[in-house]
Amino acid sequence: MPKKIHGYGQGDVETVISVEDVDKQASSLKKGNLTTDELDALTNNKPHLSINKLKAGYGEMEILHDIDLRIGDGQSLCLIGPNGAGKSTILHSIFGFTRIFSGDISIGGKQITSLTPNEKLKDSGIAYILQDNSVFPSMTVEENLLMGGFLLDKTADAKKAVDEVFSEYERLNKRRNNKASSLSGGERRLLEIARALIMNPKVLLVDEPSIGLEPRFINMVFEILQDLQRNQGKTIIMVEQNAKKGLEFCDIGYVIVSGELVLADYGNNLLENAEVGKLFLGG
Repeated sequence: MPKKIHGYGQGDVETVISVEDVDKQASSLKKGNLTTDELDALTNNKPHLSINKLKAGYGEMEILHDIDLRIGDGQSLCLIGPNGAGKSTILHSIFGFTRIFSGDISIGGKQITSLTPNEKLKDSGIAYILQDNSVFPSMTVEENLLMGGFLLDKTADAKKAVDEVFSEYERLNKRRNNKASSLSGGERRLLEIARALIMNPKVLLVDEPSIGLEPRFINMVFEILQDLQRNQGKTIIMVEQNAKKGLEFCDIGYVIVSGELVLADYGNNLLENAEVGKLFLGG
């Protein structure tokens, strides 16, 4: 009896689909080039952040090939796809960590393609929450948060923002004088998110929020992100290894394969897509 083949990231070494097979099968999801009108429609025709025909990468290597992206003010978008598809590179490009070969990025109708990461954070209201553990372990929780305000003109403004974060997140307030190295994985992730809020950004780029976390902390992190979107009006673009969790959370989902956009739809619709389920949801 043949063994059942599971989706990407499921099964054991004998049953799991190889990355190469996922790339091939995921590429077949593309039914033609998605138009910008179709992407605009997912934002109720009110795109806030836009990417147009972006080619980007590192050094001489082009990773993204004519990527288009649209997200509305206060919406959330999840990027899913195989490992190495270029999902994090999209976040890197928005924030200014890549080489842009062609194309453009705009927010609120203003071109930001060539701005530095510091300019994007301070002037365009875009913050990046890194995938890797980025807290300073030898610093206290409060000192870590103050580092999030390094671009503010006045130290007093940073301290005020930190106090506002502590009033919002009691879990961190109780540990404000503890070194970050003493925090649990979930608390460190909370600290990373909170530090990004010090500059009061409008757009959050969130790279793998659930990576390395226990299930109870994963739920906590997504509850925090949900509050930031629904109650504080933050726009969120995330890459999430747990595609099901990401699509359940986000308004919009994009499937990225080999540096190209192959499918875009509302998150709920992608959850019900049989091919997406087979490849990325373990269905």
